[in-house]
Amino acid sequence: MNLSRCPACGASVPPETAQCPYCRSYFAREGVAYPTQNSTTEFQGFTFERRAEPNEQAFTLAVPKGWLMEGGVMRANHMQQIVNAQTIAAKVDFAVKRDADGSVMIRWVPEVKYCDMRFMPAAMFFPQGSNYNGMVVWSLMSGAEFLVRMVFPWAHPQAQGVQLLRQQAQPSMVEHFRREVAKLGGTTPFQYDGGEAVFHYTENGLRFEEHAFTCIEFMGPMAGGMWSNKNTVLLRAPAGEFERWEPVLKHIWTSGELNLQWMAYEQASQEMLTHAFMNAQQAEQARARRALEIQRDLQRISQEIVEHRQMTNAEIRNDGYLLLTGQEEYVNPITNRVDTGSNEWKHRWVTANNEEFYTDDESFNPNNDDRLNQVKWEYTPVRPRFPQ
Repeated sequence: MNLSRCPACGASVPPETAQCPYCRSYFAREGVAYPTQNSTTEFQGFTFERRAEPNEQAFTLAVPKGWLMEGGVMRANHMQQIVNAQTIAAKVDFAVKRDADGSVMIRWVPEVKYCDMRFMPAAMFFPQGSNYNGMVVWSLMSGAEFLVRMVFPWAHPQAQGVQLLRQQAQPSMVEHFRREVAKLGGTTPFQYDGGEAVFHYTENGLRFEEHAFTCIEFMGPMAGGMWSNKNTVLLRAPAGEFERWEPVLKHIWTSGELNLQWMAYEQASQEMLTHAFMNAQQAEQARARRALEIQRDLQRISQEIVEHRQMTNAEIRNDGYLLLTGQEEYVNPITNRVDTGSNEWKHRWVTANNEEFYTDDESFNPNNDDRLNQVKWEYTPVRPRFPQ
């Protein structure tokens, strides 16, 4: 069967179809009637809806309508295994993909804790690849090297015809990680290295282009050589089509909003596990109290960030990271707060349910279009910049 391309998102669709099954866009088809008044106008835009991480509702993010989510937050069963450095924190293995095969996909890779035994007196007893207190014994790597040697083989064990097109340091990933930690009142006192790698490979008969990013945290010799990967993300699309899908994938990547209540319980859980409380009931009561304290602190910090955004924006803005991820700041007329969205389109609209609509057509108003006006859309202008 000959397939056509959706003019909005580029997906392959049957020739008789008038609505894209992936992005829900309508488009002109000769001889096909539309259920709307302005059916002769080609639909050019992309609609996102805000959805929650499925396992624990740990965060929400903007997902294109019709796309799939897979995986999420994972936890060790401490009824069946001893608490160790690898199992204290929750891990995230989560993907948003256009279809079941992940032809276009973004995937968050779980953090893994490693130990560089060269800093330990007992190094001779723990060869590379062995286990030390739950951590994988492995020499420290740069961010780019970690993506090539560890992440790609783990994520694509069946890949064929692998080509490494580029690997390089990415300092903007470090700045982004420091900024996100600072938003939650934390500190980044260790050594960090950001990396990027780009691959071509074949999987299940399809040729892909994948861009991988990470930030390595090295806690230093005083912490026994512990290191881990932070914010490791994989973005992929069919080879030759990555540039078309990059704005969509990067908007999904940068749209995440953390559930403060979940974060409070997660931090409290880590504290309790670290101290290895033996009394489960006492631990739960202490966790609840500590979670409430942390949640209040996070809410206070979040409010301070909003109130002082203008004063601190020059300090926290990282031009390199904004350029890398394609972001823009918009004034949301519904919440009267500043939203972070994509800068890949010229115009952005939102609803009270956090749905987003992007388009390059300045004359297009979704409130006047029967395909979208089931809800009220508000235009979000770009945030005015203060003089430098």
